[in-house]
Amino acid sequence: MNNTLFRESIAELIGTMFILLFGNGVCAMNTLFNLGGYVNITFGWGFAVFLGILVSNRISGAHLNPAVTMSLVVTKRFPISKAPFYIIAQMLGGFLGAAIVYYFYSAKFAIVDPTLQNTAEIFTTFPAVSGFMPGFMAEVIATAILMFGILAIVEHFVADKAGFLAPFAVAALIVAIGMSFGGMHGYAMNPARDFSPRLFTALVGFSNNGLTDGSGIWVVGIIGPLIGGPLGAFLYDLTIGFKVRQS
Repeated sequence: MNNTLFRESIAELIGTMFILLFGNGVCAMNTLFNLGGYVNITFGWGFAVFLGILVSNRISGAHLNPAVTMSLVVTKRFPISKAPFYIIAQMLGGFLGAAIVYYFYSAKFAIVDPTLQNTAEIFTTFPAVSGFMPGFMAEVIATAILMFGILAIVEHFVADKAGFLAPFAVAALIVAIGMSFGGMHGYAMNPARDFSPRLFTALVGFSNNGLTDGSGIWVVGIIGPLIGGPLGAFLYDLTIGFKVRQS
């Protein structure tokens, strides 16, 4: 790995870690202290993504999501040779962010949920409706909307010489998706935001974690985004993205 790719990978790790720090953090405030509510959660995740972009964008482009990286690869916006390094860094960042949040609130976990049976949802997503398909389709559609929106925001803002506004718009997009489409499966849209913290909960000893409890929920947060992201990117290219590049 050359020096540039190493710095880019570290930026992806730190940026993704920031997303989990503030995203899992706002969920912890809601669950452990009963402070906030769902509106706070949607804004918390929006600010989390905003801050993740700020700390990494100038170095790595702020993918911060394996679904975003793969979407950029399949639409030939990003070299496939870099993708494994970015994705590994993102997954590690998600794990570290969750670990820091758990350590920060460990004393409160010991009071509210000492056996760690009921609070895994602080770190990862769960379905509102039983069965695979409702949650899976929710993740596919939400991630497609996310990827379409990201490309529209970034490419149009850059074309208008207003790229500095893109992080604000992407954060608003996250808030909007959470408010409008978050109920069915927690709008993970990002394997590093969903699987990495879920793996952490399993290793620490949370039960009902969706990974080691036999439910198979963990599959949804990986496959759904990895299908939805490229789908959104292809739809963008077939519609307004194609027109912008040809004009």
